[in-house]
Amino acid sequence: MLIPSIDLMGGRIVQLVQGEKLKLAFDDFEYWIGRFSRYPLVQLIDLDAAMRQGENHAIIQQICKRLPCQVGGGLRTPEQAKALLDAGARRVIFGSSLFGGETSINTKFAAELKEALGEDKLVFSVDTRNGKVAVKGWKENVDLTPEEAITWLEPFCGAFLYTHVDTEGTMQGFPIHVAAILRATTTRQLIVAGGIKERAEIDELDAMGVDAVAGMAVYSGAMEA
Repeated sequence: MLIPSIDLMGGRIVQLVQGEKLKLAFDDFEYWIGRFSRYPLVQLIDLDAAMRQGENHAIIQQICKRLPCQVGGGLRTPEQAKALLDAGARRVIFGSSLFGGETSINTKFAAELKEALGEDKLVFSVDTRNGKVAVKGWKENVDLTPEEAITWLEPFCGAFLYTHVDTEGTMQGFPIHVAAILRATTTRQLIVAGGIKERAEIDELDAMGVDAVAGMAVYSGAMEA
């Protein structure tokens, strides 16, 4: 399944290369909401909140009323997540707040989230740069592999979102072998992102039981959405 992404920064839809360099920006929300309305799920990320540089809550609330979204970006409490669910989000994405210190995973917090929200409402984001988990807007690394993180967190969520930061926004292709390793690591829904450039990749991942988020390929016109 293809899951289109809407990344928000400064009140606009944007696409970044490796989470840093602004490549594309759009103000025409109506156009993209229309384009994505036929999809069963859309990913909506508040990059400003993820980088702790502001928020786009009003826009998120409006989009959630019109599209079936899983929403993330800087979530740190069950209360923040519940507010998004109440606003119409189908699921919420937690990432950096699940990791504490250089090597630890906050399973206590993961359990609290499951108790407060239910595992089917939770997507846990495990993103990597240079093979290690990346947090805080991908600015810092934790000394954990994605397989280790997923194994510890599996009891508490309904799905995992894995972003391969090294190829994110580059349209150089997603490393399919990584998806195969992660698919063998978890029985939960697995969604991957980072560098996807063509429909053939979506089909190959789908055959493995892996869903895919595409951003740059869609917004640049390289792949039809």
